[in-house]
Amino acid sequence: MSAAPPLIDSHCHIVFRQFDDDLDVIAARWREAGVQSLLHACVEPSEIPGIRALADRFPELRYGVGVHPLDTEHWQADTPEVLREAAGADSRVVAIGELGLDLFRATNLDEQLAMLVPQLDLAEELGLPVIIHCRDAAEPMLALLEQRRAAGHSIQGVMHCWGGTPAEMHAFLAYGLYISFSGTVTFPKATETHQCAQQVPEDRYLVETDCPFLSPVPRRGKRNEPAMVRHVAERVAELRGQSLEQVARRSSANASKLFALPYQPQPEPANIGQEG
Repeated sequence: MSAAPPLIDSHCHIVFRQFDDDLDVIAARWREAGVQSLLHACVEPSEIPGIRALADRFPELRYGVGVHPLDTEHWQADTPEVLREAAGADSRVVAIGELGLDLFRATNLDEQLAMLVPQLDLAEELGLPVIIHCRDAAEPMLALLEQRRAAGHSIQGVMHCWGGTPAEMHAFLAYGLYISFSGTVTFPKATETHQCAQQVPEDRYLVETDCPFLSPVPRRGKRNEPAMVRHVAERVAELRGQSLEQVARRSSANASKLFALPYQPQPEPANIGQEG
């Protein structure tokens, strides 16, 4: 690889056991790849101490606290208070999530909604953005957002690991949400994701790995890691007809703005001009 422009991996899971044996090597690779910041998502409360320890170990890491829609068994009556206390105890908590709806692997919509709504309320109470997982569930998610908007609620956050249609993307954009592209955007047959990457506004997209999952081409099928976010950015740049430097600068600035992540952009070369 040539010298890398600064990048932000806006969604990772390095607390998972797949990284137990070589995390220092993984960190050296993400730093070499130019990754200045990482946002670590949380799938259930027992992860929080481990993620906090990672933030102690890697100063470039910030994290969310939340419960994933497929982890309903970890939701208890006191979970909102557990999340509230965790967020209040560490300024490195910059989001609530990942939360959301998943009707691809489950059908318990009512149970997922009962867990989602209190987390959205908590994020609004704390003034934090949300990390939204939404798989085969755009319709009920949009219905919920509309109900909440009609009731005077606000939302800020990101549709993580975007895999929906362009029409769905524009619907979520209309609520002020950002769109984050993962390794899926590098898959040859992901035509709707490609269209979304072409259509998303300059100031509303992020890039991520969702590691250890969804490793991008050319490492598809292998363990993913934060350094691989560069391949995601390269493919987004290709789809948008832009340079890697432009996409790295824009996606990182967007992620830094949304989640208050550390980011020091390189000076913009004089010959780049306006970003299209």
